[in-house]
Amino acid sequence: MDIMLPKPRAIIFDWDNTLVDTWPIIHDALTATFLAVGKEPWTFDQTRQRVRKSMRDSFPEVFGENWQAAGEIYQKQYKSTHLAKLQALPRAEEVLSRIRELALFCTVVSNKKGGTLRQEIEKLGWGDYFDSIVGSDDASRDKPHCEPVQLAFKESGIAAGPDVWFIGDSEIDLECALNTGCTAVLYGELAREHPDYTHTHFQGFPYHAHVNHHTDVLALLEKSYLPEST
Repeated sequence: MDIMLPKPRAIIFDWDNTLVDTWPIIHDALTATFLAVGKEPWTFDQTRQRVRKSMRDSFPEVFGENWQAAGEIYQKQYKSTHLAKLQALPRAEEVLSRIRELALFCTVVSNKKGGTLRQEIEKLGWGDYFDSIVGSDDASRDKPHCEPVQLAFKESGIAAGPDVWFIGDSEIDLECALNTGCTAVLYGELAREHPDYTHTHFQGFPYHAHVNHHTDVLALLEKSYLPEST
């Protein structure tokens, strides 16, 4: 890759569809929820385009005043299958292992409920890769606000800034990176299909690099740690 990013001191990862493939699980749970409340379910492509915010931010918009009841249906369905169906994305663990070798601070900041997020990390045996884990409802507000990132770094002595990479697959992650001053790395091929994708912005928010796969993340890491020419 030709892009050179600031040498990272820390790396923030989104979780869903950045480190793990959870689209089928999310879509099945949403379909069950829509049917239970008498609404037309989204298509799989609509789910992939529309699921961004945390439940407490998105469900009131989708389900109105009965959003909490809908949330209970969703959570019950999601939790009934997620641990059995959870799949790590190719080479994601290799990336996490390399970050640990480099002794970088590494955290997950997700809009998935914190308890569910920690269950999934434990299921994969990835707990030792992360110095902190922050999910929805762990902080006073969720992404794209600054609070979850501030919580992630609370005990680290690290301040969010350009030497912190924020890697995620959605505009919510890019907005959160912008709000916290981090270097934004857009992950995945899906973004290219969106009409508001350009080589510098996604849905109106800037990014510093776009990686398709974790092979590209590894390449960015290795390039940032090349010896400086004299």
